[in-house]
Amino acid sequence: MTRPLLNRRLAEFGTTIFAEMSALAARTGSINLGQGFPDTDGPEEIREAAVRALRDGRGNQYPPGPGVPELRRAVADHQREWYGLTYDPDAEVLVTAGATEAIAASLLALVEPGDEVIALEPYYDSYAACVAMAGGTRVPVTLRPHEGAYVLDLDELRAAVTDRTRLILLNTPHNPTGTVLTRAELTAVAELAIERDLLVVTDEVYEHLVFDDAEHVPLASLPGMRERTVTIGSAGKTFSFTGWKVGWITASPELVSAVRSAKQFLTYVSAGPFQYAVAEALRLPAAYFDGLRADLRAKRDLLSEGLAQAGFEVYRPAGTYFVTTDIRPLGAEDGFAFCRSLPERAGVVAIPNAVFYDHREAGAPFVRFAFCKKTEVLEEAVARLKQLA
Repeated sequence: MTRPLLNRRLAEFGTTIFAEMSALAARTGSINLGQGFPDTDGPEEIREAAVRALRDGRGNQYPPGPGVPELRRAVADHQREWYGLTYDPDAEVLVTAGATEAIAASLLALVEPGDEVIALEPYYDSYAACVAMAGGTRVPVTLRPHEGAYVLDLDELRAAVTDRTRLILLNTPHNPTGTVLTRAELTAVAELAIERDLLVVTDEVYEHLVFDDAEHVPLASLPGMRERTVTIGSAGKTFSFTGWKVGWITASPELVSAVRSAKQFLTYVSAGPFQYAVAEALRLPAAYFDGLRADLRAKRDLLSEGLAQAGFEVYRPAGTYFVTTDIRPLGAEDGFAFCRSLPERAGVVAIPNAVFYDHREAGAPFVRFAFCKKTEVLEEAVARLKQLA
């Protein structure tokens, strides 16, 4: 056959870097600090809630298309209690197969071929693929390191908007850089969206993983943004059950209806029993969320300090469970080559940040490590990495 088998919109993507690096970790017996999944399960009472749902026959058959009512109510209650946002659980909440499907369904529903989608670069790799599948054109606006953190240039964001711009795809807390956009920055984004009549899709799956003085501010909570924002949440990162793939969107009835039109032809429904368990998880007391943050903050500090001692320049994150490093102090400049050699050199796997960039040269010397692992695993990884110093 002369015509390529793979749709040309996806030809540039290939196998994800996560599959490559996880396979490399398994082959070499290295500590995998590449892919972002915890190495322990979440709260025992939530796992038991899933078992109870299975045994009670709740969710073993197709759940309702929008999601089980218990979870939709819990999501609405969560948004109200944490952020003062009021959503109708029947018309303004949609349960998805994780945040990844929420992103895909939102972009497939809201983007026409030729529309431009602005995304903060570096970005989670599914963003680019979903924009491509929708026929849109991605327009990266690059977060750049400055004084120990990554920052958004609001003038660059404004300059990226054209008459063809349909929406801004925003991620805060931001993977992979760990940046948490401030209220002032989000206010500027909101003003731009209103001025240019743009939609905004916000990926907020790390909403409860913010540290120190950082504050998570949902864009939808700002004046004029509720009716033009699709907010994406997920149980995986907050409750350490990434394999359950339970996510959701909250938005106006019109936006939810549009996204549901695309979502129903993707998975249709998923994770029936787990939806009931996540409904219980969202109602855990504040002490759970405080404990989660404290645990991850300690692990962030452990890994960040160890990486600095190993010779990396470290950008200590304000959110998420990833830390970005600059490898140039170690005499390296190519993140791909560095990450592919690191298992043999130090028995640790990381991810080259360049995979999250359109402008590969901007991300070339940066490498991401995950700290959502047991303390003893991080301590061993730090000991191994110190060989590089």
